[in-house]
Amino acid sequence: MSKGWFKNAFAVDPPGPAEPTEEQKPVVEWACRQIARKRLTTPGLFLLEMTRPLNYIAANTMHFFQPGFWALMRQQTLENYEHFSKFLEKRGSMEYIIQRIEELEAEASTREKEAKTQGRQKPPAE
Repeated sequence: MSKGWFKNAFAVDPPGPAEPTEEQKPVVEWACRQIARKRLTTPGLFLLEMTRPLNYIAANTMHFFQPGFWALMRQQTLENYEHFSKFLEKRGSMEYIIQRIEELEAEASTREKEAKTQGRQKPPAE
């Protein structure tokens, strides 16, 4: 028997954020934008940080409760739901989602500051 199969038997994903595949990217982006758009960044990040060690279990739970989640996620397709749950199975998926939500929050904050400064500027006197 070859012992080559044993070499990678307990291999794990490399540390750091996991990159979503092309199929997973739109639904992951949609989920991150929903959290940032609804101003749920702080509670969302808090929840993600708490559940980071359980992301694989969360992905499998999503597979189990797929019919119930499907009723809530009418805006997305079943394929997107499956892509999202597959992405959560990766070890660095939570890190990627957290970083993306923080980026979106920073962008929104910058836009708000620019809008406020433009609103304060007086129109030129004629």
